[in-house]
Amino acid sequence: MFITSETPLVATILLVAVGILGWGFYRARPYGKLGILAWLQSVVLMFPWLLFFGLFAAGIYVNIAGVLLLLVISTGVYIYLGKQLRAAGQDTILRQRAAQKLAAESPQEDKPEENAPSSEVPDQLQPKIIAIPNEDLNSIKGIFGIDTFFATETIAYQEGAIFKGNLRGEPEATHNRLSTSLKERFGDKYRLFLVENAEGKPVAIVLPSKNDPRPMTVAQKVFAGILFLATIATCMETAGILLNFDLFANPGRFMETLPIAVGVLLILLTHELGHWLLARRHQIRLSLPYFLPAVQIGSFGAITRFESVLPSRKVLFDIALAGPAAGGILSLVMVVVGLLISHPGSLFQLPNQFFQGSILVGTLARVVLGSALQSSLVDVHPLVVIGWLGLVVSAINLMPAGQLDGGRIVQAIYGRKTAGRTTIATVILLALVGLGNPLAFYWLVVILILQRGTERPSLNEISEPDDARAALGLLALFLMIATLLPLTPALAGRLGIGG
Repeated sequence: MFITSETPLVATILLVAVGILGWGFYRARPYGKLGILAWLQSVVLMFPWLLFFGLFAAGIYVNIAGVLLLLVISTGVYIYLGKQLRAAGQDTILRQRAAQKLAAESPQEDKPEENAPSSEVPDQLQPKIIAIPNEDLNSIKGIFGIDTFFATETIAYQEGAIFKGNLRGEPEATHNRLSTSLKERFGDKYRLFLVENAEGKPVAIVLPSKNDPRPMTVAQKVFAGILFLATIATCMETAGILLNFDLFANPGRFMETLPIAVGVLLILLTHELGHWLLARRHQIRLSLPYFLPAVQIGSFGAITRFESVLPSRKVLFDIALAGPAAGGILSLVMVVVGLLISHPGSLFQLPNQFFQGSILVGTLARVVLGSALQSSLVDVHPLVVIGWLGLVVSAINLMPAGQLDGGRIVQAIYGRKTAGRTTIATVILLALVGLGNPLAFYWLVVILILQRGTERPSLNEISEPDDARAALGLLALFLMIATLLPLTPALAGRLGIGG
């Protein structure tokens, strides 16, 4: 057995992957068969990529046909496990309903006050006056009941009220019933949030709808338009730099930059279109995107705000993942197609060290181009460069921090506390990397100033997304790491990337 300088990198990648899967198994065990099946779905989704990178690190290269075969097999197993999961879930639901029915018919349920906290305080003795009018407050109390949420205490909170009590049903179904009752009585005047308090117990919060997110002002729309025009300019400037000239110094050559600039813009707009389509599906309003122009890669993506209250963490996950999924898939297709049609004499001649900058792109290039990566200059089609830039943009936006897409995904799957911790960890990591990398320092500033806070709670903050979504989220975060993490020179040389 021998130890090389690349061993720590390989070990780190394996430890991260095993840690993610181990954490998933730890979280899944308490849920029995349902949890284990869901965890296996996560394993199946990640297995082809782990096998691919593992074999690659060992010097064994799987061609494109083999990669596609792995993906097809994993998809088939994933679908099979999904069917088993749904079947087991139906059995569990039937058992739960039977148990609830028996409990409802039990004499003990006729006296719910015995299970209520003894610290119930009359409204008039609360230290703060509840802002909701008494007539409305009494009507709101009427929506709670023994079969949904048994309210035991009312506390003033901002311009509304917190209702402490006992959740008597499945959170999603209970929230739907309570929200429907509230809307029947008041229309859109109030919003009902079902969240956990500091002790981890469910509470209901009712707030006036005037606290909903506000639509963009005219000035904000104009600013978003200016940023988009600036992004078009930086995409064209990036294209000029890739073509070895400065567009700002040679504006007459702008036509030469259009093919590359349009390709980058297409990826950016596809990313935002993914967000918009899923938001429309869930009837959520989004603000216009605030694009972040950047000469280095054309743009760092865009900041998009929610202009509606999100109904659930599932909706937050769907909208957050849709953007990087759409942009990332298009970028990955561009990279693969570009590699396949690359030939001697292609437009770009990249130093072979470029392919050490990403584990994902480097491995794909090694599989497709083979020994061509040992040349000092590698001829590649422009689609490779455009797709690579798109992958970087998607991966950056998948960092698990604040209101970035990755931060929203973590918040949707694991909750606000975990999202806050991953944000702190990401900020610390960026601060360390930023000592020698201006790009990391830039994103550290962006997160701290614009994106550091978690997304506001959804109406139903208790129900977690299903395990299929959790598995997709883990896969997205794994591919983000594979895109941004570089190969060490020693490992790249051993694998034939470079001289």
